[in-house]
Amino acid sequence: MKNIFFYDTTIGKLAIMDNGTEITNIEIAEGEYTDDYNICETELIKSASEQLYEYFDGKRREFNLPLKLNGTNFQNKVWKALCEIPYGETKSYKQIAEKVGDPNGSRAVGGANNKNPIMIVVPCHRVIGSNGSLVGYGSGLHIKELLLSIEKH
Repeated sequence: MKNIFFYDTTIGKLAIMDNGTEITNIEIAEGEYTDDYNICETELIKSASEQLYEYFDGKRREFNLPLKLNGTNFQNKVWKALCEIPYGETKSYKQIAEKVGDPNGSRAVGGANNKNPIMIVVPCHRVIGSNGSLVGYGSGLHIKELLLSIEKH
């Protein structure tokens, strides 16, 4: 059974989902969620929310949560590389592409970022354009900017 619970945060309403043993999704809560989810604040979801609130308050730099990332081999390589970007730092799409062994794969890295199911914890917001510009964030550039701002202070 998949569980879901909602929290009001600095960046808006978040939906946190688990499969009973791992966090599977953290996303901006938009639209309707189907009957596929049991609306329940499990201990795991509660722990994720507490860690996120600490992050938003500038008190947490790393997350300690069991994650389940369902993606292609390439997506999983990209998501792993994202988790290696230190708090408060950024990398370009090109740098991530090089790190995962596809030096010409900047667009593919962007596509993997767009499919990232666990925002913030898997920090796709730390990926920027080669010229330093904030580009491409599925939840909106204003949220990307806010998350980076949290990490700068």
